Amino acid sequence: MVDTPTRRGEVARQTSETEIRVVLDLDGTGTVDISTGVGFMDHMLTLFAVHGFFDLLIQAKGDTHIDDHHTVEDIGICLGQAFAQALADKSGINRYGHAYVPMDETLARTCVDFSNRPFLHYDVRISDQKVGTFDTALAGEFLRALSLHAGLTLHVDLLHGENAHHIIEAVFKSLGRAMRQAVSPLAGLVGTLSSKGSL
Repeated sequence: MVDTPTRRGEVARQTSETEIRVVLDLDGTGTVDISTGVGFMDHMLTLFAVHGFFDLLIQAKGDTHIDDHHTVEDIGICLGQAFAQALADKSGINRYGHAYVPMDETLARTCVDFSNRPFLHYDVRISDQKVGTFDTALAGEFLRALSLHAGLTLHVDLLHGENAHHIIEAVFKSLGRAMRQAVSPLAGLVGTLSSKGSL
């Protein structure tokens, strides 16, 4: 019997602005334990993990008396680092993933490549500045931090949509589905999926 290595990342980050702990299991069932102090972000990260079948624990405290920016961005940093840690040299994985996800009137498309070349294309126009107390612009800030620290090329496009909550929800669900596809093992692949032999 061959033991399968655990694909797990655990990251802790403490600054004068935030204190964050992230534990990620790539081969989970979508079990979540998320408490960030930003209710809307808890909801979006839960959707991401459930639809990506990632087991995810996130505990965060931040200077939300100022605003949610530092907390949301630093969660993106930590989650990106947890993915990078869990994937190690990225051997054996699909590397690429994509998903189209509808949410009522909204349709979002996310395409990813664990390329070690961080890049974010984010074409998601939201007319409302707030969903409840959440600044909708922070969704893009989270994704930028995630892509940078995961070594992820990330393209997110809103194909159509009107309701700000629906738009961000579709983005996070499609992100989870696309990343699930990308991190899944590719049958027959030995090493990394690259003509260069490494990423």
